[in-house]
Amino acid sequence: MGRGSFLFFEDPKLPDQSLRVLVVANLYPHEGAENYGTFVRDEVGALRRLGVGVDVFYVNGRASRANYLRAVPAYLRQVRARPYQLLHAHHTLTGPVARLERRLPLVLTFHGTEVAESYTAPLSRLMARLVDGRIATSRWVESHLGRKADAIIPPGVDYDLFRPTDPREARRTLGLPLDRKLVLFVGLMRPEKRVDVAREAVRRLGEKGIPVDLVLATDKKHEEIPPYMNAADVLVLVSTGEGSPMVVKEAMGCNLPIVATDVGDIREVIGDTHGCFLCDKSVEGATEAIEKSLRFGRRTDGRSRVMHLSLEESAKKVRAVYERVLERKKK
Repeated sequence: MGRGSFLFFEDPKLPDQSLRVLVVANLYPHEGAENYGTFVRDEVGALRRLGVGVDVFYVNGRASRANYLRAVPAYLRQVRARPYQLLHAHHTLTGPVARLERRLPLVLTFHGTEVAESYTAPLSRLMARLVDGRIATSRWVESHLGRKADAIIPPGVDYDLFRPTDPREARRTLGLPLDRKLVLFVGLMRPEKRVDVAREAVRRLGEKGIPVDLVLATDKKHEEIPPYMNAADVLVLVSTGEGSPMVVKEAMGCNLPIVATDVGDIREVIGDTHGCFLCDKSVEGATEAIEKSLRFGRRTDGRSRVMHLSLEESAKKVRAVYERVLERKKK
């Protein structure tokens, strides 16, 4: 059901004897925004497969910040309508809404740059004190909370979806040239993603005589992205800040070389994978790193290095946090 300010997604197969959780999120795919917060949806699905009963209360803060207030009455009605044992909020801004229910323990996942930017930075530190369990998506995120997280859990990746396939066949399917180097950007065209830097780097490489194009995979459905990753020669992500960017872990799953700035947990994820390069935030740094990756000229062994970041493993760690929080509340 929906009322403009919120949407409710009920677990269609709620087990009789399961742990029952209400997820409160401002990131969740819905009609008109099918790619928004797919990582939260995927985590919910994985938790359900582990036998956790999960309903989702989505607050449409994207449409209006006032919706956080407008959604409160419906949220309080919903949290009391079913026998939930625990609440799990995603993103700092949903934390205050979720915390209005005081009877149940609350776990909050802090996702990314909200912990370090603008008014959400002090709010994040405040919420870190007010919740019963804290999940950070990376150590960088945890470092801004002012206290230790219960667990560092990067959002998991569906590695059945993000897997290597034949690059030439992927190019044919997408209608991309077979005789050009392809630099791929995946994501929303937000200022912090600095697509202009990637575009300028590719232009400079072209001036050096390298036959290279920038491919922008924006506004694509999540399941449409793997062919782009298999068609490309390198993924570029030169953001000013990230928490635990899904696109890097997904590219690793496709054995795609990566060029990225050293933000969030990117350094940890790519490690010493040959063909993957960290760069500084300058155009010159991005240009140099992309050229190195293109000279590498083949697929990486990234997939074998990130299977511990699978959706299933992530969900198991989240469930373990639930169990620890509930055990602490009993004492």
